Amino acid sequence: MRHTAAKLFLFATTALGSFAPAMAQDGGDIVVTARRTEERLQDVPISITVFNQEQVSNRNIVSGADLATYTPSLAANSRYGAETATFAIRGFTQESFTSPSVAIYFADVIGPRAQGGTPGGNGAGVGQFFDLQNVQVLKGPQGTLFGRNTTGGAVLIVPQRPKDELGGYIEGSYGNYDMKRVQGALNVPLADTFKVRLGFDRMKRDGFLKNQASVGPDAFGDVDYTALRLSILAELTPDLENYIIARYSKSDTNGTAGKLVGANAAGCDAGVDRSRFGLPSPTSTAYYLAPLACAQLQRSEARGDGYFDVEVNNPNPFLKIEQWGVQNTTTWNVSDTITLKNIASYQEFRQRQSFNIGSDNYSVPAPGTDPRWFNTPASQVGLPFTWVGLAPDPNYDNVNQATWTEEFQIQGRTTDGSLNYVLGGYYEGSAPGSQFQGSLSPITTVLQPSQTGAPIPIFTTVSCANLQALDCTAINNVGNPLIPSIIQNSLTRYWYQNVGFFAQGTYALTDQLSLTGGIRYTIDKVKGQGATRTIRIINGAPPIIGCAASGTGPDCLTTIKQKSEKPTWLISLDYKPTNDVLLYAKYARGYRQGNVNASNTIPVAWGPEKVDTYEIGAKTSFRGTLSGYFNIAAFYNDFSNQQLAANLIPNGTVPNASPSQAIVNAGKSKIQGVEADASISYEGANLNVGYAYLDTELKSYNPPAFEGYFEPTTGALIGGDLPLSPKHRLTVTPSYTLPLDYSIGRVSISATYTYTAKQVATNDSPYGVLPSSDLWNLNLNWNSVGGSPVDLAAFVTNLTNEKYPVFVGNSWLSTGSENLILGQPRMYGARLRVTFGGG
Repeated sequence: MRHTAAKLFLFATTALGSFAPAMAQDGGDIVVTARRTEERLQDVPISITVFNQEQVSNRNIVSGADLATYTPSLAANSRYGAETATFAIRGFTQESFTSPSVAIYFADVIGPRAQGGTPGGNGAGVGQFFDLQNVQVLKGPQGTLFGRNTTGGAVLIVPQRPKDELGGYIEGSYGNYDMKRVQGALNVPLADTFKVRLGFDRMKRDGFLKNQASVGPDAFGDVDYTALRLSILAELTPDLENYIIARYSKSDTNGTAGKLVGANAAGCDAGVDRSRFGLPSPTSTAYYLAPLACAQLQRSEARGDGYFDVEVNNPNPFLKIEQWGVQNTTTWNVSDTITLKNIASYQEFRQRQSFNIGSDNYSVPAPGTDPRWFNTPASQVGLPFTWVGLAPDPNYDNVNQATWTEEFQIQGRTTDGSLNYVLGGYYEGSAPGSQFQGSLSPITTVLQPSQTGAPIPIFTTVSCANLQALDCTAINNVGNPLIPSIIQNSLTRYWYQNVGFFAQGTYALTDQLSLTGGIRYTIDKVKGQGATRTIRIINGAPPIIGCAASGTGPDCLTTIKQKSEKPTWLISLDYKPTNDVLLYAKYARGYRQGNVNASNTIPVAWGPEKVDTYEIGAKTSFRGTLSGYFNIAAFYNDFSNQQLAANLIPNGTVPNASPSQAIVNAGKSKIQGVEADASISYEGANLNVGYAYLDTELKSYNPPAFEGYFEPTTGALIGGDLPLSPKHRLTVTPSYTLPLDYSIGRVSISATYTYTAKQVATNDSPYGVLPSSDLWNLNLNWNSVGGSPVDLAAFVTNLTNEKYPVFVGNSWLSTGSENLILGQPRMYGARLRVTFGGG
């Protein structure tokens, strides 16, 4: 398959010269809204990838993680499941607790805040990718025109608007893993000026990760969601329009699980680079857990487990996400040269999640089976436990946040058309949806002799029959019933306020040369309150609740704030020698707000990051018997005050310190690359090619010291690549429409090939580099079968059943073992769609 990738790459470069962002629509001009007004794609000086609804369907895109699979320069962190994936563009990643570096917009409204202990996806979850006009992936800082400043880019999900005709569609799909999906839309013009569109999407699919543990579900990685949408378009006068969208979605699955692949114990550590990853210290949790992980690997080998077999002992894992929102867009064409637009929204997001972070199946060993465990009571032998688990607080959700926005725009142009401009203001507020959001986490620790007076380190953990009811047993390796075990109870709530004032205009210096300038001033505030408590379990005694951090008062509540005010700007020079050629050069300052984490035992705040981006590009189109386009962009980013994760491993000097992660402004990076895309059509044949080359380097990392922890590490090495930044990403989509009579229908066959080069997921694990992957999709479509309104399709994704990880658990230094988050295996099925009226 590697040779195949090389051949395709050579073919594409020879035929087209160079390429990049995977493009989208076959034939005709593509209309995008990347500058908040409708424009022809080839006239917009931005590197953009666009997918229409047919392409979304052909690729079986139902989540943000799926979208990233087929988009050059776009990557997804699926550490906690596809439903909660976060995006990275051009190496700009979103670490846990940070604000998105890539913002998700649905019909011009940003996704709801989802700030909790685990990511919530920030609007890129399931239930969004149906009945769409298109999906636009904008690459590079989006600061002047869009609601919230981002350094990486933006993803615009554009739904289908209500139409003039009565009509709609119903579509059903069935596939392997008992996949069943039904979606549809009904368009009703109640009057010439009042139109309604109803849409729904319901999908279920069994999990592809088979669970070999004796408890818990049979499989992980399942899909089960329902999404509803109501759109109302009222044309109040010829110049005044009101557009309302109401959305609801709910997902309820077992969540995902990692596959244990290595343990830092004798006989299980083959291939580990000992110059970087030595054997675990007797003072670390990894020293006690690595042999148990080794036993889990040996069980897997004895069973003959396959690639998609996992072993997780959580008796009741789940991932439940519910969100709803209402948004209103009012547009008034005051005159031929002035348009006023107001966009307002309210959204709520709730998430409940229970899972084993280490994807493990550990149990208490019998005395004598391992020298690390000295005197385990017989009553505790075989009790299950996990390194770190997570479950909702019984009284609260893991995440519960309400978000509202208000944006006002003045869009105008001079009477001679020489100047087009947008002026506006933006406000975003977000507040807790309930009194708190909270979680429970059993914590595994090692108590040092200096803390206990014992002659040896004491390993403590907890086995819970019902974590939320605190039905738990304290466990330690010396069998002392008086030594407590710890459950961490994190109660948090967050408030956000984002205000922005912006102006951008394009002035035609000549008929062919224009200058664009934009500026924005942003004021960001965030406040977090955290009550991080410890629940001490001593067998035979009621649980004892205390504060996890000192100086927080009797209620354990800590308040932490962060504020920043920054200008951002854009300058672009565009040259159009002909209507089909655009050359541009631009400079932009990007910015991403700081944030706080109030749920850590070490509450932290961090400031904003900034990037200076320089980009040149060309967009060309050609028409005739051979038609298509060729676009290319080259960019350089100077990235400073970078928000990076500081991975914290206890050094044994602070009691009950547990592995943790903090965010710090500790980095400076260089990011440069080339993106290109091309499309060629000849009669019934079409070829779309997209390519992205990305060269990233972490130039510095200077985190502060954290008491009780070793020197913090991060996901990249100084001088090395940034995480989720493959050097090469290639997509090739050939398609052919058979030359058949219209009475038969339109029969087409298409394939999509995606090559992703190896990439860093984390620096802290010997399994931290994800290997390259080759993915093939096939689609056979028969539209308008026999001249009827019926469409049939057959599809296969991951045709060759490529086995590839998409992320790394990053637990090697904490547990002495590692697990991988796996990409989906081969999926196949068929679709039937019936369209009626105007569709």
